[in-house]
Amino acid sequence: MSPRGVAIPEVREQLFAATDRLLARSGPASLSTRAITGEAGVANGVLHRHFRDLDAFLAEYAAGRLQAIADRAAQLPARAGHGTVTGNLTDATLELFGADALALMNLVATRPELGPAIEHATAAGSGGLGDVEKHFADYLDAEKKLGRIAADADTQTHAFSLLGSVHHLTMTNPAGLPDLPDRVRRIVTALVAGMRPDPA
Repeated sequence: MSPRGVAIPEVREQLFAATDRLLARSGPASLSTRAITGEAGVANGVLHRHFRDLDAFLAEYAAGRLQAIADRAAQLPARAGHGTVTGNLTDATLELFGADALALMNLVATRPELGPAIEHATAAGSGGLGDVEKHFADYLDAEKKLGRIAADADTQTHAFSLLGSVHHLTMTNPAGLPDLPDRVRRIVTALVAGMRPDPA
């Protein structure tokens, strides 16, 4: 039997998945203990048996989902040499700023008390979101070594420019953008055009 306050992994993920669905369907205002446990199909008291309270649950949920997004970004450098640079950057950026990430941004914005609990997930050097820019720069460095972008490309600045511009795009459109994939591809295409190697 698990100690009080320690979530059983299966129950934890069941409650997290229910929170994913509620956030996507109805936004942060819909998140209550009763709504989450009801969506998960478990008794109302289950959440409080494994988490101190709703805030503790949401803090762990947000940190876990942010880490999952960061983990996906960490896989980008391994794509070097496969597909196209534009396609790889577009796909990775959309994974980073997709509907799941937007829902998390809205959650944290409406519950500032979650901030301290997820600092580790966003700190540079933690393996979390703070390292995403480094993963993008590492990918571009790998493509530079393969000759698919210019040898003098400033990879750190390009990574920052891409992430900063798309972050601005999503933050200024909190309700979402139906044409986000097209907008991101256009931004990536413009950046990649500036990194093309000189013809031999």
